[in-house]
Amino acid sequence: MHSLNEMLQASSWARELSEEDLEFVKAGIAVRTVPAGAFVCMKGEPVEHWMGVVDGLVKMASNWSSGKTTTFTGLSNGGWFGEGSMLKNEPRKYDVMALRDSAVAYMNRATFQWLLDHSIPFNRFLIIQLNERLGQFIGMMEHERLLDTDARLARCLASMFNPVLYPGCSTDLQISQEEIGFLAGVSRQRVNQALRKLEDAGLLRIDYGSIKILDIPGLRSFGE
Repeated sequence: MHSLNEMLQASSWARELSEEDLEFVKAGIAVRTVPAGAFVCMKGEPVEHWMGVVDGLVKMASNWSSGKTTTFTGLSNGGWFGEGSMLKNEPRKYDVMALRDSAVAYMNRATFQWLLDHSIPFNRFLIIQLNERLGQFIGMMEHERLLDTDARLARCLASMFNPVLYPGCSTDLQISQEEIGFLAGVSRQRVNQALRKLEDAGLLRIDYGSIKILDIPGLRSFGE
């Protein structure tokens, strides 16, 4: 997935729009390149856009002035995010940062509101999206409390293949061990150890700068 058109073709709500309505929506979206390490959006700022990852990898996190930080989730190709903040119309509660150079779609509030008012498929998509995201975060809490590091990292990788949240993600995951560490909240050295265990279990294959996922259900159940 390398263009806005491809991302919209992978989005269930966009496929239901007429050609005229789709062109209207596209006119309300700006695609920006966000360099690695830069903010896609920042905690505390006014929420004026719904966003999606056209191509790349970003993380949703909370960074405190004390220096403490926690990562909530990674967001990969095809994933839209920020609908909760748009619906509540309050300052953003989290930061989103690019882990690598990423193309990000910014849909303005007026277009988002127009879709809410005119598209039943879009509203249905938002309900499903919010429910999936809630399930994802409940699962993260459970994994953090009950699983060891290897199993938590397996779940972290598996979460990037949710077909609802990330319809454009390939099983050839272009991700470095450092990026996985940022998402899972563990050191690069510990990531390497965990990946070796998962590779020995036949769940993935480690390549230079990428990981080939062989068994997504196996990752989701590893350690149980």
